[in-house]
Amino acid sequence: MNKVILMGRLTRDPEVRYGAGENSTAVARYTIAVDHRCKRDGEQSADFIGCVAFGRNAEFAEKYLRQGTKIVLTGRIQTGSYTNRDGQKVYTMDIVVEEQEFAESKAAAGNGGQNNYSRPSAASSDADGFMNIPDGIDDELPFS
Repeated sequence: MNKVILMGRLTRDPEVRYGAGENSTAVARYTIAVDHRCKRDGEQSADFIGCVAFGRNAEFAEKYLRQGTKIVLTGRIQTGSYTNRDGQKVYTMDIVVEEQEFAESKAAAGNGGQNNYSRPSAASSDADGFMNIPDGIDDELPFS
């Protein structure tokens, strides 16, 4: 089985090209930075993984994905090789994108990924740790 699931941020805007011919297919290439779970010597580090998307996935990338966008993608690893100008063989590895979606809301993205969630204050709860429910709220509930 060849299945990859990644979450990370685009390092730059996707590069999109269209094939020649009547039924030209869109091809998008982008790199995502995937953070390591553990820090080494107190510093955060990341892997930079090349991705390629075809067809509708490429059109989605062109339309909606920008540098810094946090996405989750599934795909497969594809390896290859070529000979460079110096005659040396170069090995490649890309993720062929099968599915991709946003991993955070627009509000979180515009906020640099920081959450703005607020916890209810401790003053609004009883000593047992539950929130006080105002009188008459039963009439507003959609269930009984």
